[in-house]
Amino acid sequence: MKAKDIMSRDVITVKKDATVEEIAQILTEKNISGVPVVDDNNKILGIVTEKDMLYKNVEPHFPPVVEILGGLVFLKSVKKYNEELKKLVATKAEEIMTKKVITVDEDHDIDSIAVLMVEKDVKRIPVVKDSVLVGIISRADIVRYIAKSM
Repeated sequence: MKAKDIMSRDVITVKKDATVEEIAQILTEKNISGVPVVDDNNKILGIVTEKDMLYKNVEPHFPPVVEILGGLVFLKSVKKYNEELKKLVATKAEEIMTKKVITVDEDHDIDSIAVLMVEKDVKRIPVVKDSVLVGIISRADIVRYIAKSM
């Protein structure tokens, strides 16, 4: 089976200027854990997840001081700290969203999507066709597929 066989086609999305409050309300009212951020052509710019929203209530983690030999680790820590700080003060989707979105095309095999979800620890994967959002697959969609296959 392919992504197009189990994906949800009516994807709830937001634009990059949606407020954090609007996103929180959408996630709560629609009982979803993430929402893709799209442009006017429905191309994915990012995704806002519950995890992204949690930064609004979390103190930023200061990067540890590391010796010169550990400079790479220190630089990664500083970058992560800067990302956390930006999300802490974010007011719009474009400021809080995760920009590196894992996507699949509609002909992607479901079994490999399940592996991707586990490896990348994501709850949902947007489905695209020619870079345009056409659907989304959640962990629940994969579980339903497994249940029907048994």
